[in-house]
Amino acid sequence: MKIIVPMAGRGSRLRPHTLTVPKPLIPVAGMPIVHRLVRDIAKLLPEPVSEVAYVLGDPAYFGEAVVAALTELSESLGAKTSIYRQDQPLGTGHAVMCAAPSLSGPAVIAYADTLIRADLTLDPEADSVIWVKQVENPEQFGVVQLDNTGAISALVEKPRDFVSALAVIGIYYFKEIGLLKDALQSVLDEKLTHGGEYQINDGILRMMEAGKRFVPGEVSAWMDCGNPAVTVETNGRMLDYLAAEGAKLVGKATLENSQIVEPCFIADGVVLKNTTVGPHVSIGTNTVISDSTIKNSMIQRNCQIEKSHLDGAMIGNHVRYSGTQKHVSIGDYSELK
Repeated sequence: MKIIVPMAGRGSRLRPHTLTVPKPLIPVAGMPIVHRLVRDIAKLLPEPVSEVAYVLGDPAYFGEAVVAALTELSESLGAKTSIYRQDQPLGTGHAVMCAAPSLSGPAVIAYADTLIRADLTLDPEADSVIWVKQVENPEQFGVVQLDNTGAISALVEKPRDFVSALAVIGIYYFKEIGLLKDALQSVLDEKLTHGGEYQINDGILRMMEAGKRFVPGEVSAWMDCGNPAVTVETNGRMLDYLAAEGAKLVGKATLENSQIVEPCFIADGVVLKNTTVGPHVSIGTNTVISDSTIKNSMIQRNCQIEKSHLDGAMIGNHVRYSGTQKHVSIGDYSELK
């Protein structure tokens, strides 16, 4: 089994945090998004992962440190690492085709901007599974249309009229991903684009037209990391799941007249002085917080936070902050007092 991870985007909606760190490598609940996504998928699959193929963007942004971190992730699963580049933002279908040498055999495609909780049951009779989540506002998503057998008959992007409430979350299984490769190659050859981009949906629709059977798989939780406010919310939800699963979330921290209201992720080397942290807070290693109250927030590594009362904040690495604003979003290497 292979996992294909398109992750070439710059994450512009998550700025300023993505100015220095690619979005999939931003830690949520103590682990980078892509690491948690790939590990969670690998745990749920019925067979070992043999290869993880990552589609990255510009090497100036996705550099050697990123490649090293992804290689370590794959190796932790006993899998081969393949690195590909998407030099231009030409859409989801084009991103998949950048990994063409790896597109054979059974595979999962997972776009690296989402986190899930699910039972990824694979229907042995299906050629593909598209994972979906029931939503209250389907007009804001791409959704699946089902036929009377429960199979997927169409994909509809942001429907004006009701089609279904099952939104596509960006994770797909293919019994033979080479069939998607062939379908997408025909899309590229015909220059079939939408807004100048090649979409994976066009390849999927061609497979459906050829008689391939697609079925939905529903996840119990779908957590987005699209912008700072949503990412902070996802951090809190993931902490709840991890705590319920019995995960160890608090490392070797130093507490001086301080308390932690769980669930929180507290990395090794964190120092808390006269501070209350939690619930739903993640703090990276070597961060020092004093005379503050922090809840529903994310603070990364090597920060100094003083005399602050944060709620719904997202703070990057190497930040020094002391202030009265609760809902702050501060990028790496910033100082605000």
